[in-house]
Amino acid sequence: GPLDMRMDTSKGMSAAQWLAIADEQDITQVIKEFGEEKFGKRIAHAIVNTRAVTPITDTAQLAEIIDEAVPVKDKFKHPATRAFQGIRIYVNSELDEIKTGLKAALTTLAPKGRLAVISFHSLEDRLVKRFMREQSRGLNVPHGMPIMQSEIDASKAMKTVGKATKPSPQELGVNVRARSSVLRVAEKL
Repeated sequence: GPLDMRMDTSKGMSAAQWLAIADEQDITQVIKEFGEEKFGKRIAHAIVNTRAVTPITDTAQLAEIIDEAVPVKDKFKHPATRAFQGIRIYVNSELDEIKTGLKAALTTLAPKGRLAVISFHSLEDRLVKRFMREQSRGLNVPHGMPIMQSEIDASKAMKTVGKATKPSPQELGVNVRARSSVLRVAEKL
């Protein structure tokens, strides 16, 4: 299909538009940082070389460019998976949206209300885990500062409930796409 990747096609720049104007260094950074792809520089170089000859307009074309650029293939994952993930996250500002949603959830929740978040890749999960950890710590005061423990405890916004939960083998038998999901729960104090 067309190389768009936007969640809302009425807003922002499509993946094709961004790839047409982004410099090689920016493409490398997006693919490495958001896609966690170790061959990001090779992929970005291949994209820039290809677009100099012909515009990159569809997903199959981009997947082929990436497939040719990646020297080592994972037999369980298409070579373009991580790069597509990185570009999609960037085009949609997904990590910023998660941060905004977490902050909004904290202000919206009633006391004793629970926040349950399912993340599908490590970047999302890291954000959620850090947010919940920060909210359950309370005030960040230097050690030895003359402040009472009760004041630190009173500043805690939430507490984590249980540990991170991954799908069971039975659930994976029904829905294999859940394999990378992680559920984290916190309760507002």
